[in-house]
Amino acid sequence: MQNKRLIIIGLTSVILLLIPLLAMQFTDEVNWTGFDFVVAGVLLLGTGLMCELVIRKVNKIKYRIAICVAFLVVLFLIWSELAVGIFGTQLSGQ
Repeated sequence: MQNKRLIIIGLTSVILLLIPLLAMQFTDEVNWTGFDFVVAGVLLLGTGLMCELVIRKVNKIKYRIAICVAFLVVLFLIWSELAVGIFGTQLSGQ
């Protein structure tokens, strides 16, 4: 069962990366480079694997949920910064 979850995490990351790839075929609004796909893949896969580690190692369900939600919030903030620059750092997409 544990290896099955790892496969699901990997496949979910790939499927989510197919969305901008398909969008690039139909519109000029989406313009990702190979580096964008690599960064997004690392973020998605890393978040999924960190949540899997928490699920395996943390016993209390409340802590599991809290830690995984924290990982998802950090993923969202990093993704938002890279996309539109909500914090105005040098890493922003603008």
